[in-house]
Amino acid sequence: MLKQMINLREQQERFEQLYLSPKATKSVETLGRFQPEEPCIIRTEFQRDRDSIIHSKSFRRLKHKTQVFIASTGDHYRTRLTHTLEVSQIARTVARALKLNEDLTEAIAMGHDLGHTPFGHTGEAALNKLLSSGFRHNEQSERVVTILENLNLTRETIDGIKNHTGNTLPYTLEGQIVRIADRIAYINHDIDDSIRAKIITIENLPSDCIYTLGKTCSERIAVMVCSMVQASYDQDTIQMENDILEATNKLRQWMFDNVYLLPEKQNNDKQKAEMVIKELYNYYITNPDTLTEYYTTKNISPERAATDYIAGMTDRFAIQTFKATFLPKSYITNLEF
Repeated sequence: MLKQMINLREQQERFEQLYLSPKATKSVETLGRFQPEEPCIIRTEFQRDRDSIIHSKSFRRLKHKTQVFIASTGDHYRTRLTHTLEVSQIARTVARALKLNEDLTEAIAMGHDLGHTPFGHTGEAALNKLLSSGFRHNEQSERVVTILENLNLTRETIDGIKNHTGNTLPYTLEGQIVRIADRIAYINHDIDDSIRAKIITIENLPSDCIYTLGKTCSERIAVMVCSMVQASYDQDTIQMENDILEATNKLRQWMFDNVYLLPEKQNNDKQKAEMVIKELYNYYITNPDTLTEYYTTKNISPERAATDYIAGMTDRFAIQTFKATFLPKSYITNLEF
């Protein structure tokens, strides 16, 4: 039956050639995959990337990974998964406005945080101290899609995932969109969650930034997105207008100074999370046989295996594993996981 169907992929590829900007990354012009695959009769190459990511185990685990607030009990706090969806929404809006490739943009956005640790940036900082070569979640995301789950994505999607943060820009405009959309999303939803947690109030935020960007989350996102579109239209790089970029960067730095880097704001939960990561890491590198076969059969060092295993944990699995590893069994039976 499939052989008798109209080749919908080719129709979509022709649409991209006719409608998208000359600066867009066309799926028919992809640099390809490391392992060649037969083309799909329905989906373009970047649509296949998106689907592979969404169906991966690492993507599903994002729903139980911290965004900022560790062990938050409220139903409305962001998780790493809801952050990913917000990034995707913002990035696709910009890509559509600029007539760039929405499918590639969405694939990169969906995969950009697959390598993030439990306990958010606290977990990332803890592993970075422990691993001799350092730990960066964007590099771990690349490792997830190329080695640990081997999703065989296109080179454009892998590049966008790896370079969504750090010193190197993605070589596609779609990847550059995600890089800025990620920042727009986390600045604004972290402000929203911080206000919900009564860590800050809207009055605490820098008044000049609020004047320029807007008082509410939706107002600020709209201003930032419109600025991206205005400054990037028919350009060779994705950017914001100078005044909006300056206000955005100042607001981001304010969040680092007043929320992200202050462990006492979370009643020492950050120190406890770091301790969980550190103790599990030290245990696994001295007892590599306790790691699952999945991680011990990849011809890697105990340090790398421990890092891969811990980085893939959800918050609750990390805590459960810590309890099962270091607490007496008679005590564990009386605990609620």
